[in-house]
Amino acid sequence: MSKPVNYEKIEKAARTRENIKNGVIYTFLTLWAVMVLFPFYWMLLTSVKSYGSYNSEYIPKFFTLSPTLQNYADAFTTVPLGQYFLNTLIFTVITTAVMLIVIIPAAFAFARLNFRGKNALFTLFLSLMMIPNELVIITNFTTITNLDLRNSFLGLILPSVTSVFYIYLLKENFAQIPDELYYAAKVDGTSDLKYLLRVMIPICKPTIITVTILKVIECWNSYVWPRLITDDEAYFLVSNGIQEIRENGFGRENIPAMMAAVVVISVPLIVLFLIFRKKIMEGVARGGTKG
Repeated sequence: MSKPVNYEKIEKAARTRENIKNGVIYTFLTLWAVMVLFPFYWMLLTSVKSYGSYNSEYIPKFFTLSPTLQNYADAFTTVPLGQYFLNTLIFTVITTAVMLIVIIPAAFAFARLNFRGKNALFTLFLSLMMIPNELVIITNFTTITNLDLRNSFLGLILPSVTSVFYIYLLKENFAQIPDELYYAAKVDGTSDLKYLLRVMIPICKPTIITVTILKVIECWNSYVWPRLITDDEAYFLVSNGIQEIRENGFGRENIPAMMAAVVVISVPLIVLFLIFRKKIMEGVARGGTKG
C-alpha cells in the first residue's frame, strides 16, 4: 500500500528552492550593481578630495574626512569650461538634428518605397559598418582639411550627420508597420512625406527618441574627432577641456579637478537617461523585434 503524498512537504521544498534561487540571483545582481556603480562612486569621491590629499595617498582611500568643492571651482577657472560646454551643446544639438533629417527619410525609403537596386544599395550600406573607424577618421580628416574646414563647427559636424546603424535600426522599425496602412493612405491621396510625418514617425516615436538620445550621448562624449580636427580653443569641446585640466597639475596630473569636470559633464547625460529610460528600453525592444 503506497504512502499518502505529503503535499505540504513538497510545497515547502519548492518554496525553499525558489528562495535559494532568488537569493543567488539577487546576490549576483547586487555584486554586478556594485561593480557597475563603483567607478561613479570613485569619480565622485576623487572630485571632493583636495589636490594635496589625493597626491599624498600612497594607498588609495575609499573615503575622505575632509571633502572640498574647490576642485569644481578649479575645473571652471583652470580652463574656460563654460565655453566648452556651450560649444559641445551647439555641436550636439545641430549634429543630432541634421542626422535625424538625413536618416529618417533614408530609413523610410529602404523600408517602404520600391525602386531599382534597393536591396543591393541597402546591402552596400550595411557593408560600410565593416570598415574600421580608424580608416573613416583618416578619410574624414583628409576631406575636412582639403575643404579648409578645420577649426570650425562645420568641420566638427559634417562627418557625424549620418549613421548606417541608425538607418538600419529605423528601417527595421518602419518595416514592422503593416503595408495595409500605406496602401490605404495612398488610396486617400496621401503623399509619401505626409504619410511619413503623420503615421510612421508617431508610431515609431520610441525608437526615434532612442536614436536621438544615443546620438546625443555619442556627440557629448566625442573625443577623438574633436581632438584631431580642432586646435583653436574657440572650438574646443568638453573633452578637450578635461584633457587640459588633467595636464594642469603643477608638475603632476590634476586628477581631482579633472574628476570634478567629469562629474559636471556627466550630470546632463545621467538626467537625460533617467527621464527617457522607459522610452529607450521600449525603442530598443521595438527595434529588435520583427512582426
